[in-house]
Amino acid sequence: MKKVRVSLLACAMSITAILAGCGGGNQQAATEQTSGTSGAASGAQQQTADAGKPIEIDFWYALGGRNGEMIESMVKQFNESHKHIVVKPSYQGSYYENHAKVLASVSAGNQPDVTMVEVGSIGAFADAKVLQELTPYTNGAEEKYIPGLMGNSYWKDKLYAIPFNRSTPLLYLNRDMLKAAGLDPNGPKSWEELREFSKALTKKEGDKTKTYGFSTPIDIWFYEALVFQSGGNILSEDGKSLLINEEAGVAPLEFWTSMLKEGVMKAPPGEKYNAWDVAKQDFLNQQVGMIFTSTGDLRGLKEAAKFDLGAAFLPANKSYGAPTGGANLVMLAKSSEEEKKAAWEFIEWMTDTKQTIPWSLETGYMPVTKEAVESEEMKKAYEKEPNFQVAVKQLEYAKPRPMVPGYKELQEVIMTEIQRAVLGQASVDEAIGKAMEKGQKLLKK
Repeated sequence: MKKVRVSLLACAMSITAILAGCGGGNQQAATEQTSGTSGAASGAQQQTADAGKPIEIDFWYALGGRNGEMIESMVKQFNESHKHIVVKPSYQGSYYENHAKVLASVSAGNQPDVTMVEVGSIGAFADAKVLQELTPYTNGAEEKYIPGLMGNSYWKDKLYAIPFNRSTPLLYLNRDMLKAAGLDPNGPKSWEELREFSKALTKKEGDKTKTYGFSTPIDIWFYEALVFQSGGNILSEDGKSLLINEEAGVAPLEFWTSMLKEGVMKAPPGEKYNAWDVAKQDFLNQQVGMIFTSTGDLRGLKEAAKFDLGAAFLPANKSYGAPTGGANLVMLAKSSEEEKKAAWEFIEWMTDTKQTIPWSLETGYMPVTKEAVESEEMKKAYEKEPNFQVAVKQLEYAKPRPMVPGYKELQEVIMTEIQRAVLGQASVDEAIGKAMEKGQKLLKK
């Protein structure tokens, strides 16, 4: 698991440019570490007691709405039960916005001590020496987390991140619509079944489509999923070559564009998370029968839906497949040793079994410890609401997101080109060719 592949989504600005001259803090942090730092909790408590006041640490997070309220509540519980540490939480906007702010704060010298980082960005942040290696603090605690979620925790065989709000994309179903159309309410199992289900669910009034069978944001995460399902990868194992011109990289675009031409799929308008919001709203308004979105949307969609909502594996092509997603918790390298010890105590508490179970049940994100998945509480919850177990089961077919530094720019190139194909502004071959041309130049930088 320590051998990570390549990754996506690095940051919202050039890490190298922003962090020029910022690596010195890392060297100092490294010299401060000793074999004794594994007793982080007791160390933080003792040094706080000596100082006569609690250690204060800043925590930046990137989930709003109900999930953000849950984070605030968890931090409050931590502070109430850990009198020697005060965690100050601060919402920073989406992953994109949070990443940009973290990088700017590191450059300015006022960075947080703990933050959420989207899993595909761990490699880029670690390579830029923004993150603190965690092994000296964990004392083996990393072994308790689900192995399938740890692929984006390591960079160059070193541990930099702990799973927190973790997800995979799922297929969401309006089971009432499926039943009314005489379809299996458990949903399609293959790409061709997805096409057939979409045809059956699409309803027109004259020349206007009243209901589409299927919709998905044209997003890199879902494109990755379809590439994996087709037996391929985005990048070569060494991260130096773009592979999307192979059959597995072309197949998703051919599939999507053919469904769009048939009029049975809707590509929601808007960029990035705006398109996700449109797809979810269309689904709730019953203007779309099936959508791709994150397991992290499960609780919110379930409560808002006025129909029988189901969740299923993403349909298979050659096989099932999905990228893992969401964010991990990381420690910043420039924090003081006292702050780092307190930061690890907070990270471990936030991700431990006792906290990850209610977090999962409240949000729909996956529980992150093996003990949590095997607990009676989760088993009873899964029995009562099977939708919550779908993402955990799909982990059998999941892969970590690519993690090479600089992939943020490459991801944007790929998304721009596949969107051009979807909008009819370029053929599939033209879009893939342009993405290859631009992408290979980025990988050679």
